[in-house]
Amino acid sequence: MDNFTVLVVDDEKEIRDAIEIYLKNEGITVIKAHDGIEAIEKLNENDIHLIILDIMMPRLDGIATTFRIRDDKDIPIIILSAKGEDTDKILGLQIGADDYVTKPFNPLELIARVKSQLRRYVTFGTYEGKDKLINLNGLTLDQSAKEVTVNGESVKLTPIEYKIVELLMTNAGRVFSITDIYERVWNEPSYNAENTVAVHIRKIREKIEINPKNPKYLKVVWGIGYKMEK
Repeated sequence: MDNFTVLVVDDEKEIRDAIEIYLKNEGITVIKAHDGIEAIEKLNENDIHLIILDIMMPRLDGIATTFRIRDDKDIPIIILSAKGEDTDKILGLQIGADDYVTKPFNPLELIARVKSQLRRYVTFGTYEGKDKLINLNGLTLDQSAKEVTVNGESVKLTPIEYKIVELLMTNAGRVFSITDIYERVWNEPSYNAENTVAVHIRKIREKIEINPKNPKYLKVVWGIGYKMEK
């Protein structure tokens, strides 16, 4: 994990320092910020590969910070939430986060999730044996540029959203269950993954479909899963 830089954003110094210790033990460079405003400044000044972001912070909270980051950057974001309820986890995903960890967290779990996100960030879009340019009735996936377009218009996807689209487009017509999607994209066993996958599917539809309620591309096969229409 050398040559990676992670931005840790939390208003509690003890948490920032603790996370820094564990990340540095993995050879990861750490930059710290105490709120969203400082985080944006650090992000603009440094080459950041991943952000660990607390939700509850003064001045600019994690939700507003994520919105700002997603305006022009696809850096993986892991949300730190003080609550473990599904509604909080779903909110984190809805605002553009790629993963979440609930406080108090197990440091080993956090490090595992950081490593997983960094691997995806560096390698997403690399499927051996697949064409680099795939077109499905105006929906185009360019694996070389890691870009998705709809009728020539670029669509801004998060790394996780891109991975889901790539999985479905490179296997157009094949139905993937929620478990299949989660385990292939998140690269970990699926436990209560339905809400997580559903939130990302909804966000993808909002970005690629003219009418998300009547999707042209990303179809649900009731009781089975999802597929990308050929």
